[in-house]
Amino acid sequence: MRTDSSPGTLPAREHLPAGPAGAPVLDVVIPVYNEERDLQPCVLRLHEHLERTFPYPFRITIADNASTDATPEVARRLEARIAGVRTLRLEQKGRGRALRAVWSASDAPVLAYMDVDLSTDLNALLPLVAPLISGHSDLAIGSRLARSARVVRGPKREFISRSYNLILRGSLQARFSDAQCGFKAIRRDVAQVLLPLVEDTGWFFDTEMLVLAERAGCRIHEVPVDWVDDPDSTVHIVRTATEDLKGVWRVGKALATGSLPLDRLTRPFGDDPRDREIMDVPKGLARQLVGFCVVGGLSTLFYLLLYSGFRLFTGSQVANALALLISAVANTAANRRLTFGVRGPGGAVRHQAQGLVVFGIGLALTSGSLVALNAANAHPAHSTELAVLVAANLAATVLRFLLFRIWVFSDRDGGLPEPTAPGGPATSHGAHAAHPPVPPTSPFRAGDAADGTWPDATRRPGPVRPYDTDPGETR
Repeated sequence: MRTDSSPGTLPAREHLPAGPAGAPVLDVVIPVYNEERDLQPCVLRLHEHLERTFPYPFRITIADNASTDATPEVARRLEARIAGVRTLRLEQKGRGRALRAVWSASDAPVLAYMDVDLSTDLNALLPLVAPLISGHSDLAIGSRLARSARVVRGPKREFISRSYNLILRGSLQARFSDAQCGFKAIRRDVAQVLLPLVEDTGWFFDTEMLVLAERAGCRIHEVPVDWVDDPDSTVHIVRTATEDLKGVWRVGKALATGSLPLDRLTRPFGDDPRDREIMDVPKGLARQLVGFCVVGGLSTLFYLLLYSGFRLFTGSQVANALALLISAVANTAANRRLTFGVRGPGGAVRHQAQGLVVFGIGLALTSGSLVALNAANAHPAHSTELAVLVAANLAATVLRFLLFRIWVFSDRDGGLPEPTAPGGPATSHGAHAAHPPVPPTSPFRAGDAADGTWPDATRRPGPVRPYDTDPGETR
């Protein structure tokens, strides 16, 4: 997972400003590898459709992924024959590598791509990019799994596609419905922030981009599409699925360990509704309460299981202390990561030490309740002990949340991630360093990099690295 670039600052969502006359608003990329037969019909059909239906200037870019047949010659003839068509030759294979190369260099404010087989009906193209032009959304994807989509394909591909999306939902908590449809678009200003963070250069590229975008708080618009399977597709299903699963593992591990903190890439203050303060409600309180309750419920079950196990061979006080100690360490770690959004190893020892102080308070409450119970009844039933401990733990839980919020993971200690100012110091692996406030307006708008200049070095797209190779990449 790439961590050599700062996440940067996402631009404010706004309608695309009027550009120079004739400047393309949309750049549609067609990545190809050995597609000498299908390339020309695809480009002619796409160009005719855009000329007839698209109300803005456009460009079609053919990205040749090191083809070994006549694809480069076909691409050059199309470029010479049709205005608004250009070709780019890459000497290494990889769909993700091709998209990164074209999107990083394009001056069009909206970037899209589609597969050369044009399995997706082109009538979905304008609905795909319209929310990006208007500023409503950051990315848009075609979905074959939406309720109103109409899809014709075999049972094997249907099973693989649905299984893959279930894996994404279960492992990476993805909420978008269709990661694999070759019909996607992104605003260029958003792409400049996300592309340096996407590591894959093959078929997993757009899935990884979508996961990171969703974790960053980007809005992903989904368009139900009409889609007909290409029976002559040269995609190697088993190899592609294997590489996708490796990508899921890599991204999931990076997000779980905090090596790529993406819960919030900062936006200009006020652009995101989460930045708007509500009277008399501390910022982030509702989300933290929900997270704390979930962690607390699981911790209580874990504690009761431990207590019941220890109680088989020791007294109630010792069993309570051991169970509470172990569950307290787990509870602090879970709340640190899930409730208060602290990632990375920095400050973990201090947080656990403070958590143990909170544990001591909880121990005093629960131990005191047991002392009071034994004073009232020398041989209480096990169920009575558990009921008393549950009540004592509820009281300790309320106190624990307050102490976690105002002391252990307080704002001044960097426990809650704050936005970074554009051009400010980058935060690498930890997400709990103090940051200066973000100015109320965004210094970055669509079209800023058309002349090759970048107002903020953290948003400069990463180069296509020569050592990023995909020996197993096939199409």
